[in-house]
Amino acid sequence: MNITIFDDLDTLYRKAADRFAELSERSIQKHGKFVVALSGGSSPKAIFNLLATPEYADKIEWGRVYFFWVDERWVSLTDEKSNAKMTFETLLNKVPVNRDHVFPMYKDGIEPEEYAKEYEEHIISVLGKEGVFDFILLGMGDDGHTASLFPGEKILHEKEKWVDAYYLKPQEMFRITLTAPLINKAENILVVAFGESKKHALNEALKGEYNPELYPIQLIEKKETFQFFTDKKAIG
Repeated sequence: MNITIFDDLDTLYRKAADRFAELSERSIQKHGKFVVALSGGSSPKAIFNLLATPEYADKIEWGRVYFFWVDERWVSLTDEKSNAKMTFETLLNKVPVNRDHVFPMYKDGIEPEEYAKEYEEHIISVLGKEGVFDFILLGMGDDGHTASLFPGEKILHEKEKWVDAYYLKPQEMFRITLTAPLINKAENILVVAFGESKKHALNEALKGEYNPELYPIQLIEKKETFQFFTDKKAIG
């Protein structure tokens, strides 16, 4: 696996932004668009803030980028818990994206399970039936979850659906998420996870026995284009 251990987070964020910019150029040259699925959380927020600066924003053909999300809490787009809200505030409202190319993982007036089916149709409309994203940005929780693939949940065994929604009892809310089979199709995957709180799960996921029921991050296939950005606090 391609693991990079950084001494400081500023460098980590910058290298992640570099990766986004480089892949956007490569993908647009290759097939005229750059299709991404983004995560929420503090790490992506820092990366998005960087991408919105002129240093990066001027390098990217934003009108050719298509934005999907890896997962989402089933809350309105105005809710502070919304991953999409954070992405709009830090990036999408600051660069000249095509709003028709932005697909938030929430819709008013529909049940989450129904919107999961509709979201899959959105993906097919952009990527076709192969469903290969150019780039997926993932995080990892302290418990080893990624996207909304949480330990012990039925969704870990999903083989057919690309998108699914379910009620997560410990959080008392619905989550909607890309599934492992779709994530693993991606051309490039970057996982960003760092800090002391990640240490146990990260070391078990990387060095322990294969047990995705307990550490769902292990469901993500470690292909040549899979990258993991972390720091010394998490990897020791």
